[in-house]
Amino acid sequence: MIFETAPAKINLTLDTLYKREDGYHEVEMIMTTVDLNDRLTLEKRTDKKIVLKVENRYVPNDHRNLAYKAAKLMIDKYDIKTGVTITLDKKIPIAAGLAGGSSDAAATFRGMNRLYDLNLSLETLSEHAAEIGSDISFCIFKDTALCTGRGEKLEHLPKPPACWVILAKPDISVSTQEVYQSLDLSVPHATIQTATCKQAIIDGDYTAMINALGNRLETVTIEMHPIIQTLKETMLKAGADNAMMSGSGPTVFGLASKERQAKSVVNALKGCCKEVYMVRMLG
Repeated sequence: MIFETAPAKINLTLDTLYKREDGYHEVEMIMTTVDLNDRLTLEKRTDKKIVLKVENRYVPNDHRNLAYKAAKLMIDKYDIKTGVTITLDKKIPIAAGLAGGSSDAAATFRGMNRLYDLNLSLETLSEHAAEIGSDISFCIFKDTALCTGRGEKLEHLPKPPACWVILAKPDISVSTQEVYQSLDLSVPHATIQTATCKQAIIDGDYTAMINALGNRLETVTIEMHPIIQTLKETMLKAGADNAMMSGSGPTVFGLASKERQAKSVVNALKGCCKEVYMVRMLG
C-alpha cells in the first residue's frame, strides 16, 4: 500500500501569448503549490482492473478521471500485469482553478512508480504526464516553476517567500475550455509581469512578488462571474497584500505576510463565500 499527497496549485502569473496550430494557447506562467491537499492510497490488485474509489459524487470514478488515465498509461506503458485500487480523499475544490484533478493524476504517477518499483525519475514521469494533461507535469514535482508551452515545459524556481494564502472558492464552476474560447488576444490588456515575478522569487523579495501578480484570464472569467471581482475587493479591503484569480477560476487567492492579516481576510469572506481556506505557501 502506497500513500501520496496531491497539493493544490495557484498561479502567481498567467499569460497567454498566442493560439497554437494544435488548438492550445501558448502560455507563460509561474505556478506554486499550497498546503491544501487531496490524499491518495494505492494498492495492488490481483486482476488487471483499475478501481477508483472516491466519495465525492461530482468526481468521476472511471476513464474520465485524470488519476484513472494516469494509472492506465503506466499499466500499458510498463506492461504491468496486475491492476490497482486508488482511494481518493478529496479536499481540493472541484473545477476551481487549483489543479486538483491534475495533482491527483501526478500523485497517481508517483504512486504507481513506487508501488511497482519502476524507479523512474520525476523527469520521466513528467514526460508521461504531458501525454494526458497540461498542468500534470508541473504537479509531478510539487514545487514552484515557470511553465511554458501548453504548461508542460518547466523551469524550476526556488521556494517563494513564506506567506499565508487565503483561498475563496465561490459556489460556481468554470470551464477552462470556455474561458480560453472567450479570450480575445487582440484586446489590449495590462502587461503580465512574469519575468519580474520570477526574479522576485529568486531574490526572495515578497513585496516585489506580490506586486507582480497577474492573470490574463481574469477579466474574461470576471465578465462571466462578477462574484470573482467582489471576492478580490473583499480580500484587499480586509488587508490582503494582494489578491488574484487562480488559473481560469473561479477561486480567488489572497496573500498575507502576517497571520493576523490572513485571519482578518478569512473573517471578511465568511458572509459571501462558503468555501474559504487559510493555508501556507509550499512551493
